[in-house]
Amino acid sequence: MKLIVITGPTASGKTALAVKLARKLNGEIISADSRQVYRGLDIGSGKDLSEYGTGADRVPAHLLDIADPAEKEQFSLADFMREAKIAAADISARGKVPLICGGTALYLDALIRGYELPGGAADREFRNAVKSLSAEKLSKQRNDQEKLILGEENNPYRNARKLEIQASAQKTAEYGGPIPGAEFLIIGAFRPRAEVRDRIEKRLDERLDQGMMDEIRSLHESGVSWERMEAFGLEYRELSAVFSKGVSLQDARNSLLIKIRQFAKRQDTWFRKMEREGLPIYWIPPEEIQKAENLCRKFLSGEELPPPEFQLERNPK
Repeated sequence: MKLIVITGPTASGKTALAVKLARKLNGEIISADSRQVYRGLDIGSGKDLSEYGTGADRVPAHLLDIADPAEKEQFSLADFMREAKIAAADISARGKVPLICGGTALYLDALIRGYELPGGAADREFRNAVKSLSAEKLSKQRNDQEKLILGEENNPYRNARKLEIQASAQKTAEYGGPIPGAEFLIIGAFRPRAEVRDRIEKRLDERLDQGMMDEIRSLHESGVSWERMEAFGLEYRELSAVFSKGVSLQDARNSLLIKIRQFAKRQDTWFRKMEREGLPIYWIPPEEIQKAENLCRKFLSGEELPPPEFQLERNPK
């Protein structure tokens, strides 16, 4: 199975590039975004549903709007691995090309490298038994058995899940591991760093104008707690503080801008790591659609591909 990955930092234009390629290659898109799986997280997550078109012109997209944001349990990496593999197999079986598009680098790296995931299926009975424990007690139970990972000390979800894995007789998840016979082409939507910074600010202000605050208010009124909202990160964490903590909108906006730009840097760090570990990423400006299409067609036809023109690690911009 041949799979094309379209990735890049936030605000780089990867969704538009993926949609254009899907139209040219008879493809369908699998979203690799940890927040776009949730219904109602549209503006803040950058779901950009209009990019996919409408009616007969619409490019099919998978793993969008498949999870309830009010549920306490997070959509996990294991959930993504399972759903992405199912979608890729279905797309390929229908003679179409799977294009995986997103900026959640952990999801992409896990799927491409075939992470073996610890623990079996979710044990609801066990979770119900421990979910009433305080974060401090959960942390102590974990600490009795192993050293805590830095930053997880007060994360009740991760502590509960780790205890669940330790108690499970099944030590690896059945949906972990590589996709049998899979080949990947990774294309990165490249823009100079200064341009990405400017696009982040412009896009943030556009989303505020489009009603992002109304979206957050509506999510809360539909049952999404402020605590749960914070767990969605970035836009939802910073802007929900306007309602829940009385932060001014201007202060929330300025803080959010800084954090989105920091997030883009962390994404680049992931991409550099992937390159260092031997995964070639072909960085192409999103406007150079013909160049990206030619590369994809060579890949799909089994031709030998040239090495990438550059790596982020060596690019000063």
